[in-house]
Amino acid sequence: MVYKKIWLMTILMLGHVGVSAQMDYQAKIYVAGHNGLVGSAIIRALRAKGYQNIITCSHMELDLRHQAAVNHFFEQERPDYVFLAAAKVGGIVANNNYRAEFIYDNLMIAANVVHASYLCGVKKLLFLGSSCIYPRNCPQPIQEEYLLTGALEQTNESYAIAKIAGLKLCESYNRQYGTTFISCMPTNLYGPGDNFDLNNSHVLPALIRKFMHAKNHNEPTVTLWGTGAPYREFLFVDDLADAVIFLMNHYIGNETINVGTGVDVTINDAAQLIKELVGYEGEIVYDRSKPDGTPRKLLQVDKLNALGWKAQVDLRTGLERTLAWIKEQNLFA
Repeated sequence: MVYKKIWLMTILMLGHVGVSAQMDYQAKIYVAGHNGLVGSAIIRALRAKGYQNIITCSHMELDLRHQAAVNHFFEQERPDYVFLAAAKVGGIVANNNYRAEFIYDNLMIAANVVHASYLCGVKKLLFLGSSCIYPRNCPQPIQEEYLLTGALEQTNESYAIAKIAGLKLCESYNRQYGTTFISCMPTNLYGPGDNFDLNNSHVLPALIRKFMHAKNHNEPTVTLWGTGAPYREFLFVDDLADAVIFLMNHYIGNETINVGTGVDVTINDAAQLIKELVGYEGEIVYDRSKPDGTPRKLLQVDKLNALGWKAQVDLRTGLERTLAWIKEQNLFA
């Protein structure tokens, strides 16, 4: 056992990419943030793959910002594996307006869950970050090594700093304590279970909501922020869920792993596609007095591809599935 721990600490200190033991189908798996876009997709994917011993706890039952409550929960449940998908999230408006909440909430969630996982001997934890952790003017496509090489995008700086702290927590605990905590950085996500509130949603759900509203109310124009020129990469959330389970089963190391499609489009191209799929026949107007945000965010996904995983759902297909889910849920009737 001593030799195993020394070996594990050695490869983690070197940042080695290796193959880990797969999760046992009877293992206790805690998905933090199971009601959110990402967490709910991870739950669906786990169950589809045969994992049934899944632990969940709503925000009303457990506030992950409170250390004592988190420690008590872990002591009671003793999970074997943890997917840390819980976070305070939002689009450009929410990130810009609620900076204190975004940095405080996300720092506390990460610190409490990572520390409790260490104290209770969790076999493996996967921390989910965000592509906004990378510098605003990164060379494209963005490699994992570009982290902390430049200034962040100001509109989401608070959220990005909290996420950087989360992945550094995982790295630091690995190096000091020999834990097996890994992190991945997904690109922009969308899909069933998304947040479509125009005040704090991300770009794709906001576009969907705007075009559906305009169609339902026969509005002649849809006004969008900025110029439509920035490029964004979009990953269907069920693809992400498949990727994180793959990483939990096949990856060990201190290197952050990007998760994306390797393909990006302009905001205008995405808007035109949504307009077509929704069936809206009006015009798109851009409010150039509003910020564009980061000019481009395309992740290089060579490391993940080399491990044996690639995204399967293209943007059109993912949007069609999302719109079908919206119709099933009767969200905007």
